[in-house]
Amino acid sequence: MPEIRIRDAAQLLGVSDDTVRRWIDGGTLSARKDESGRLVVDGEQLAALAVEQARTPQTRMGSASSARNRFPGLVTKVVTDTVMAQVEMQCGPFTVVSLMSSESVRELGLQPGSVAWASVKATTVVVETAAESAGAA
Repeated sequence: MPEIRIRDAAQLLGVSDDTVRRWIDGGTLSARKDESGRLVVDGEQLAALAVEQARTPQTRMGSASSARNRFPGLVTKVVTDTVMAQVEMQCGPFTVVSLMSSESVRELGLQPGSVAWASVKATTVVVETAAESAGAA
């Protein structure tokens, strides 16, 4: 089973090291010391907590969508020309970039500071692991 250091667990969940330690102290996560004496949490348990903690954002959009990956965020940058536009959003710790028509940007009223939702529906998702864990069972 994968073991994840407190610092790395915090970074993966977008919380502070102290939050992960409070979860351990409160019994939400269990931890043990690894062979180097560092506190680690079980990767499978951390993944289950990540799923449990995830909340589908409440939208006031009043629409339905087949996209399951919807990220609320703030528009941070809009670059347009006569035909196309690039819209950058900050969705939590993630930057999402969308290319769309300039007409769509105008119709949606997108500008820096606008609240919007990035809906992602991809046919290909690339999964990578750290080089040190590649091939480990």
